[in-house]
Amino acid sequence: MNKINKLAIFCGSKTGNNEIYKQHALELATIMADHKIELVYGGGRKGIMGIVADTVMGKGGIVRGVIPQVLVSWEDEHEGISELIVVEDMHVRKRKMYELCDGVVILPGGFGTLDELFETLTWNQLSIHDKKVFILNTAGFYDRLLQHLEFLNAEGFLWNDLKGLLVVLNEPKELLDHL
Repeated sequence: MNKINKLAIFCGSKTGNNEIYKQHALELATIMADHKIELVYGGGRKGIMGIVADTVMGKGGIVRGVIPQVLVSWEDEHEGISELIVVEDMHVRKRKMYELCDGVVILPGGFGTLDELFETLTWNQLSIHDKKVFILNTAGFYDRLLQHLEFLNAEGFLWNDLKGLLVVLNEPKELLDHL
């Protein structure tokens, strides 16, 4: 595996109902900043997204946000980061984020986060890219989804072994084993 210098974080523009989501976002961002790993993320300042960006920036790290024009006002684009790239649409956003990163970490989030997860896994499966994909399964947030992915595999609908496509982390510090 290539060294990871830039991580794309896909996560919610809300914080969710469990304080541990925010805590893990803060811990992950601290690990990234302490290890000089650049953050590539969705460009917003709300929710888990904002916590990660603010923490990396606050510790002197580099933060690159990529936000589609349609979300500029909705997600309150973050103007206090190293670079904010405004793109045409969501498809361009994802492609740009993939181009800028060496790996992807999925934190708790909603439909957009799941879309980003599945597109990343699909692109890996199709050999469009080979970036490492991590899920931070905070407090079992993704347990049911991971069970369903195993079911897809057991039923013969995946081309690759799931374990080769995805690394599940239960705590942010587990990322250190993969850097």
